[in-house]
Amino acid sequence: MSHKNYNRWAILSAVVIGSIMGPIDGSIVNIAMPEFTKVFHTNITTVSWVSMTYLLVLSSLMMTFGRLGDMLGYKKLYQYGLLTFSISSAVLSLSVNIYMLIIMRAIQAIGAGMLMSMTSAIITSVFPPNERGKALGINAMSISIGLAIGPTLGGFLLSNLGWQSIFYINVPIGIIGYIWAHIVVPDNKGVPEKFDIYGSISFFVFLASLLLFISEGGTWGWTSLPSIISLLTSLTFLTIFVIIENKVDFPMFDFSLLKIRSFTFGNISILLNFMAQNTMTFLTPFLLQHLGFTTEKTGIIMTSFPLIMFVVAPLSGILADRYGAQILSTTGAVISATALFLMATLTEKSTMFAIMARLALFGVGNAIFQTPNNSAIMGSAPKNRLGVASAFLATMRNVGMVMGIAVGSAIFTNRLKAYQALKFYSNAAFMIAIKEAYIAAGIFSLICAFTSLVRNNVKSIKGKDWFKWRPLLLL
Repeated sequence: MSHKNYNRWAILSAVVIGSIMGPIDGSIVNIAMPEFTKVFHTNITTVSWVSMTYLLVLSSLMMTFGRLGDMLGYKKLYQYGLLTFSISSAVLSLSVNIYMLIIMRAIQAIGAGMLMSMTSAIITSVFPPNERGKALGINAMSISIGLAIGPTLGGFLLSNLGWQSIFYINVPIGIIGYIWAHIVVPDNKGVPEKFDIYGSISFFVFLASLLLFISEGGTWGWTSLPSIISLLTSLTFLTIFVIIENKVDFPMFDFSLLKIRSFTFGNISILLNFMAQNTMTFLTPFLLQHLGFTTEKTGIIMTSFPLIMFVVAPLSGILADRYGAQILSTTGAVISATALFLMATLTEKSTMFAIMARLALFGVGNAIFQTPNNSAIMGSAPKNRLGVASAFLATMRNVGMVMGIAVGSAIFTNRLKAYQALKFYSNAAFMIAIKEAYIAAGIFSLICAFTSLVRNNVKSIKGKDWFKWRPLLLL
């Protein structure tokens, strides 16, 4: 695509509509979980599959949609995503039991997967390198807006219009987004290659099984039969996937992308960043509850993180366009690590302001890290692989989210049990355990800073150099 034949900022506005829908919907549905248990007369374990099914399907299909985007065109798949998300949202509001709700959430996740796998690809394809960071920063800002307004909007809708309204709201947004994208987003013909159906299926089973193991292993028991089956299934289909991709003429994932150092280390960095972020965002509400804050105050405190990202993300994108990603992303990761270590210094006497200041600092660090890092990843990918690159980035982000919650909660619960066994007072045991979880998250961020720093300081990861640097990729 040429960068000069259309209004790039109008195109960005169409992409932003799709980017904001997912965070709003996700945060609203999380707020509605207790309501679902009452309405459908079920338990928390069953209701948790409303979110879990969505996450498994979304994460496991994004690579497939990224490849289809490269083949069919980014606009076409993006519009299909808006349509699927909107129609499934309308049907979700008609759910008569919890099982219908779970099934329709899986279909909604298909639409979300199309949207999330195409946003960065569309932005990168239409914006020149000197504006790409700014555009990705604005897109990140829209995601922060969705995360910030979702809980408040969800509470209002649930209180005044009923649970069905949380799905109704997606329909007009999706229709407007579809029409606007049809008008302003240019068509790209894509690359007419054969679709790797067996690679797509094997990757889906591999990642779905892996995420199931990570997210549910703690509940099932890491050595229980369901956990072992999930892990073995994941490893088996990963092996099958690699074999298939090395044999077919048009693989779903081009492994040569991993030889691009900025792409590889950038994606490792985003995985670590979201592990740290979701450890913090998952555990902090429990800390606030322990400290005696009301639900309303907890919501206000937690919004300090996305609101700061809303302000800083576009600025970091502008700086990335001028100075590149390496120093900015490294600095951002160090700031995030500092904020997490400061979270570990909180006490039972800490004020609301002290907590919000730490969360705001974490938001600053994340905003400085994420936009330049994403810009560098997408800028390093070949033009005919932007869909796969965008989808791989989104997949690593989602895997990091799941791992952050699983690892963070495992550290906290295991350390809490250990301190309780040592006859610590319950309050002291809680505070020490959650501090250790924050320290672990800070370490994730420090490793993220390292992988960000070396992205442009290592030689090309080809041939023998690949084996030289391969241990770093296991961090």
